[in-house]
Amino acid sequence: MISSELVDLSRLQFAFTSMYHFLFVPLTLGLSFMLVVMEACYVVTGREVYKDMTRFWGKLFGINFALGVATGITMEFQFGTNWAYYSHYVGDIFGAPLAIEGLMAFFLESTMVGLFFFGWNRLSKGGHLAVTFLMALGTNLSALWILIANAWMQYPAGSEFNFVTMRMEMANFWEVVTSPWAQAKFMHTINAGYMTGAMFVLSISAWYLIKGRDIDFAKKSIRLAACFGFIATLLTIHMGDESGYLVTKNQPTKIASMEAMWETHEAPAPLSLFAPNDKTRSNEMEVSVPWLFGLMGTRSISTEIEGINPLVEKAQARIINGQRAVGLLEELRKNPSSQNLRQQFEEVQADLGYGLLLKKYTADVSKATPDQIRTAALSTVPAVNPMYWSFRLMVGCAIASLLIFLLCAWFSIMNNMVEKKKLLWLSLLAMPLPWIACEAGWFVAEYGRQPWTIYEVLPTDLSVSSLSTGSVLGSLIGFIVLYAVLLVVELWLMVRFAKLGPSSLSTGRYFFERKA
Repeated sequence: MISSELVDLSRLQFAFTSMYHFLFVPLTLGLSFMLVVMEACYVVTGREVYKDMTRFWGKLFGINFALGVATGITMEFQFGTNWAYYSHYVGDIFGAPLAIEGLMAFFLESTMVGLFFFGWNRLSKGGHLAVTFLMALGTNLSALWILIANAWMQYPAGSEFNFVTMRMEMANFWEVVTSPWAQAKFMHTINAGYMTGAMFVLSISAWYLIKGRDIDFAKKSIRLAACFGFIATLLTIHMGDESGYLVTKNQPTKIASMEAMWETHEAPAPLSLFAPNDKTRSNEMEVSVPWLFGLMGTRSISTEIEGINPLVEKAQARIINGQRAVGLLEELRKNPSSQNLRQQFEEVQADLGYGLLLKKYTADVSKATPDQIRTAALSTVPAVNPMYWSFRLMVGCAIASLLIFLLCAWFSIMNNMVEKKKLLWLSLLAMPLPWIACEAGWFVAEYGRQPWTIYEVLPTDLSVSSLSTGSVLGSLIGFIVLYAVLLVVELWLMVRFAKLGPSSLSTGRYFFERKA
């Protein structure tokens, strides 16, 4: 059996590298199409300020893009190093979207990034705008294929288990690509990125107005960012609601954990606003909004949402059924020509993953004790407190961002944003909100999938490589040190160019150049 320490360290390392990488991804996504809008304004109006906006915010985009690429590459290598059995088991499916991402999207994105920075004096206005659009398109296509792969881990459509090869294999590529989970996850993630990019531009531009410098540049940046961000945040919240509907439908333990719903509530279920829970597997006190959770989660007033305790009982029954599936699989491997064994296995194959959960507790699944079965059933529900509060942190940051975008858009259109000092300071201090929402959202999505690497198919404990805990710990420490250095470099460059502002363009039109 794989040691729990090795599994925990491997999970911690991947969580650290992926969440660190996602500090850069949403800003790259968000700034990419904002640059398209800025340059389109320049092409249509011919006003140089829009060209300056595109070039300046493009510089910050470039710094962030470089760090995003550097930190993203290491994640793909981890599948082969720390998660070797996972790569073997599902590589036929999971590897395809990642390969397409590299061949189609990343090459397009990287090529267009070069042309964006070095093509200003070599391309026509329309030609350079086309480059900027293709750069943004490549950035979003890159996210698309990665999110298709991730969505398959949440909802393994278009695939089937081959008992001969002992692997999950592609059955229908189109089903993988068009999975409702892939569509919802892509739209939710890219709009969260647009929200992040808009808040970044808004916050820095607000700081320029607070300092009383580069007024026209800052006002136009704020107007564009506030309107863009408001629309993006509305779409983010809408797609978050769609994702919640899919979670309720396909991952009931996750949604029950997010809501600290221990028992099935009469439909329509209330949405809990505050529900501290304890080890008694019940809530001591609860503040909730009647009907709201049921309407959001099921889109009806008559469909019940199951609670954690009854879901555990269902999981226990599936684990017992999965025991039989594991035993039949072992027999089928010895006698693959037996149609009777194959028919019996196919009847219980859907619960094979649940039977594999027992391998964490015993080498011989057929001899698992009732206590081990019960423990495995309890493990199918992610820890409630982290899920409950992370979800509310995500939603709270999104709503706060929406209000800030709305106020800034209104006062910017009214052309009196300069006088709103408190709102400017609030906009500056709000810069971290979208990042917090994004990180909390990914935590809910990935931690909430536990104990599965592939939901209801492959347990996390069976996915890791046969490594020593020392080697994983050493590489984790190495990543922490390296990434800390990269973060310092990123922040130094970002702060340096943000402080210079459009004066870094050397046009002679902006604050520090005029001052000199």
